[in-house]
Amino acid sequence: MLDFFSFLKQVVASTFNMLGTSSIWMIFSFIIAGVLHEFLSPEKMRKSSIGTKKISGIFWSTLSGALIPICSCGTIPLGISLYYSGAYLGPTLAFMTSSPMINPIAVILAWGLLGPQITIIYIITGLVAPMIIGIVANKFGGKEVCLYPEGENEEDSKPILLTEEEMSFAQKIKSGLHWSFSELAVTVSKYAVSGMLIAGLLFNIVPQSAIQTYLGNPGFISLFGITVIAALMYVCAVGHLPFIAAIVASGAAPGVAITFLMAGASTNIPELITISKTMGKRSALMYFGMVTVISNIVGFITNHILMPGFKPVMDFDTTHKTIELANRFIITTPDWLQNLCSCVMIGYACVAMFKWMKTHMNRTAAA
Repeated sequence: MLDFFSFLKQVVASTFNMLGTSSIWMIFSFIIAGVLHEFLSPEKMRKSSIGTKKISGIFWSTLSGALIPICSCGTIPLGISLYYSGAYLGPTLAFMTSSPMINPIAVILAWGLLGPQITIIYIITGLVAPMIIGIVANKFGGKEVCLYPEGENEEDSKPILLTEEEMSFAQKIKSGLHWSFSELAVTVSKYAVSGMLIAGLLFNIVPQSAIQTYLGNPGFISLFGITVIAALMYVCAVGHLPFIAAIVASGAAPGVAITFLMAGASTNIPELITISKTMGKRSALMYFGMVTVISNIVGFITNHILMPGFKPVMDFDTTHKTIELANRFIITTPDWLQNLCSCVMIGYACVAMFKWMKTHMNRTAAA
């Protein structure tokens, strides 16, 4: 019994640790998502390329995502806000792929830690892969391609208190934040926290000694194997660049770095659960499947191009200068703020669970 409670304690500790690193970005994303939701109305989105199946919409979504230095959990509220504002599934998934996969800080670190060859492949892949995912999503997505299909009126799904002409700038901000922190935060927190609990459970179930043994023999690391490891490690492209650079410098194939940075940063459990619940299971399967397949294909191509003869460029002087430069762009937050944001996320998840239980009990009573 004591061992069981000790295991639960470790799971909770792992979950809270992962939540602490992402919660502040999610709270920040809720604010931005609320503003986007109010100012990017479905009518405006439909008039833009993002609200259509045009490739230009996927391109601009990919580019904007690549310029935002935020982790995958932080992109969840932003992506959902775009989707529920009228963006097509393709541009939404393209944005949610490019944002965690590649950003200016990650490029700076990759150049110094992995060298120009891998970095150039990384940049090209980080821009092309989201485009492919967006195009495929628009092509093979069902009714979830567009949240409000032709002939349906999104106004029927929720009441509108004030029309756009009647609302002032301050009222729009207030309305957007109210939507974000009363609806979006409750929905996202429920799936994000539950997803992190699952990730924390897996982290403690999978023997870390086995992972360390596997990573300790870089010559045996396969592309598929590093994909599985990256998913279990809850990867952030920026934070884990030094880690993957050390593995490559120890003898792993260069394609391992590309596969790790692509699949790891874009396929974490909380994000996949949230996409499945808010955009449909088909969207989540297309997203996960394409990221995994493309990352392994690009990793294979990278190995074919750079090997044999590949020499890691990582050295102490270059690494120190690169990390110092990248750190100037990285925003650090105090522990108390991370803990506060984590508690807020957990609170929202509890509210969502209470609402679910209340609805379930009412349905049971009515039956």
